[in-house]
Amino acid sequence: MSNSDVMIIGGGLAGLCCARTLHEKNISFQILEASDRVGGRVRTDEVDGYLLDRGFQVLLTSYPESQSVLDYHGLVLKPFYPGSLIRSNNRFIKIADPFRNPIDGLKTLFANIGNLGDKLRIAKLRQQVMNTSLEEIFQRPEVSTAQYLKDFGFSDTIIERFFRPFFGGVYLESELYTSSRMFEFIFRMFSQGDTAIPAAGMEAIPRQLAAGLPKDSIRTNTRVVNISDDSIQLESGESIPAETIVIATDWPGAEQLDGRLPNPGSRSASYLYYAASADPLSDPILLLNGEGNGLINNLCVPSSIAPNYAPANSHLVSVTVLDKQQLKDSQLEMQVRKELADWFGESTVQDWRHLRTYHIDHALPDRKIPTEFPDKQAVKLAEGRYSCGDYLFNGSIHGAMLSGRHAAEMLIEDRKS
Repeated sequence: MSNSDVMIIGGGLAGLCCARTLHEKNISFQILEASDRVGGRVRTDEVDGYLLDRGFQVLLTSYPESQSVLDYHGLVLKPFYPGSLIRSNNRFIKIADPFRNPIDGLKTLFANIGNLGDKLRIAKLRQQVMNTSLEEIFQRPEVSTAQYLKDFGFSDTIIERFFRPFFGGVYLESELYTSSRMFEFIFRMFSQGDTAIPAAGMEAIPRQLAAGLPKDSIRTNTRVVNISDDSIQLESGESIPAETIVIATDWPGAEQLDGRLPNPGSRSASYLYYAASADPLSDPILLLNGEGNGLINNLCVPSSIAPNYAPANSHLVSVTVLDKQQLKDSQLEMQVRKELADWFGESTVQDWRHLRTYHIDHALPDRKIPTEFPDKQAVKLAEGRYSCGDYLFNGSIHGAMLSGRHAAEMLIEDRKS
């Protein structure tokens, strides 16, 4: 039984931020989370002393919503190098953000990933998105990211060697059919702030949000199987009275509970983690596959950015694969290891120990048109029934957090009227 005013189904970022807004307005709530802890897709597992995020994830510190709800100092954020390392023509090419690292930025002018005009266009693009409000970005006419880059004048070389692997890793799709609105939003976020991970893993983010809520407001290992007009039915057989419900699961979970929610589709990805005795990269940087072939899209060494990700004198290597080509786990790992040996040398890779492979089927919503605020009917499904999740806004930490707040604000407004 519950005496809470609002029942929130799902303890991911959207549900936690919805709860946070309700708590600020002294509205009682209870979060019902099916798994053993909060976080949703933002989870971190400890394996043999290594911290494995469930999928390669980062926090862009310039996200407006995360700036308003998170204590960055408390998260002990560790930033990536402001640039990328690109694998192209069998060698590694380092490119830097000239606005943050002017010395390395000068070297980037001569890097063989595009012509001088491409480098100048990146500066022009940066200035354009920095001078455009988020409201304007999400109201612009849109095309695919690939078409946007061509229309902007970028060469095929820089699109294939930099933009496709970099934003393919962000979007989890390599064709770059994602909306130009999302591209401008993300490009602006990368330009304004750091790309970082918490010292204790990405799950530190939902843990911090949960720590700000009443201790008895979250029930874990509590799976909801059905909802009606005035109650919630749990897998255990328990029935909980509920007049106001917020569905804060991912879309597949939400669709099972309420068939009125729009289906954006899902993007999947696979992530492989390795324990290594040495860091294969020279910087705390993201390595992109600019070769145009192979399974690996990007690679990083989280322990070089945040040392707590690996035991002392060890390193953690994270590999992202966008299309596993129907390979079995053993085949996938074998092929990835072969590519790694080609990149770094057989002698370097042979002692790497495979820790775990994650296949995330619903890693991001396949939303074609991202929005800053969705149609109200997608948030308010009926009297006393609301929904939130990044699939209603845009596939990002910002989108998930914003959706939770927006659902709570709509609920609060309805209570007033």
